[in-house]
Amino acid sequence: MASVTLENVAKIYPGDVYGVRDFDLEISDGEFLVLVGPSGCGKSTTLRMVAGLETISAGTLKIGDRVVNDVHPRDRDIAMVFQNYALYPHMTVFDNMAFALKMRKTPKSEIKERVAWAASLLGLEPLLARKPKALSGGQRQRVALGRAIVRKPAVFLFDEPLSNLDAKLRVETRAEIKRLHRQLGTTTIYVTHDQEEAMTLGDRVCVMCDGLQRQCAPPLEIYRNPADRFVAGFLGMPSMNFLQGELQQLDGQVWFASSDARLRLDGASSEWLAGEVNRPIVAGIRPESFQIHESDSVADGKSIAATVQVVEPLGSQMDVYLVLKSGARIVCRVSAASMTEGKLVSLLIDPAEIHLFEPSSAEDPYGRSLRSAEGELV
Repeated sequence: MASVTLENVAKIYPGDVYGVRDFDLEISDGEFLVLVGPSGCGKSTTLRMVAGLETISAGTLKIGDRVVNDVHPRDRDIAMVFQNYALYPHMTVFDNMAFALKMRKTPKSEIKERVAWAASLLGLEPLLARKPKALSGGQRQRVALGRAIVRKPAVFLFDEPLSNLDAKLRVETRAEIKRLHRQLGTTTIYVTHDQEEAMTLGDRVCVMCDGLQRQCAPPLEIYRNPADRFVAGFLGMPSMNFLQGELQQLDGQVWFASSDARLRLDGASSEWLAGEVNRPIVAGIRPESFQIHESDSVADGKSIAATVQVVEPLGSQMDVYLVLKSGARIVCRVSAASMTEGKLVSLLIDPAEIHLFEPSSAEDPYGRSLRSAEGELV
């Protein structure tokens, strides 16, 4: 096993087009790190630079203490699991798993031992004589995992390995990958665009956008203290609601005010926002932070009037899409109940659940958070 360190790493394509820019990250020995972001954000490019499948335009990449910028992929002591499985169709499961070891002239007895070990970890023993065409998608993905495991590499690299599986298999295979990591303890870098995978798998999650690292922290820290509006809106399903307004102060209390509501902020916010009033601001509220009251009465400083548009039942919960008097639309996730479309309701909000962000600007298109992870004004 080994750590992975990226120092000011960049990928520049012809025409000075940046795929990845100034990427700094240290992944500890045995850590499971997830790179997440929308398509085109640079996460797969970053992974491929670690693998040696993309050249590094600038910066330094280390695996352990060794600089590997110019080291061939086969000599980096990594194993990669691809989105499309990349199995040899004419080979059996055993031969697919053993192929890399055979290329390295590993003794036959050791190959047999390693394949048997990996097959037992993944429940592949009954399938070793089959060829890929006789396997389901989930079985093929387990073979791809087994092929990586038998090599006992210093680092595992996963490039969206679950995207071709159906929803049930994705959940099952995700749990399998997490179990394997806990058992093997191998340093792992995992790329996905699925925020649920990122939140459930990663020891840390690195959110990327436009080739830049926006925030890297444990999943719950990112969820509770997003660094900017992009991170806040990307992680969470449904995504965070954003309301445009301004800060106001009355009798020593700080308020968020917009055309739809005036919301009193919590006491801690009042202290660290002193002197910051009368400025444009964006309030972010997660869908699960609302309570819906089927009444048109609005408690000053604690609730917003809204009209129910669409209700989506999800079993024990439901997503409720609403429109405010300004025409702004928001979504709430609440416990399942009877909800009438077209009804005027009141949305109760816990002041401590309101996140505050800078408005987007040319200098700050992502709208940084006003509160640091320690709860202080930044």
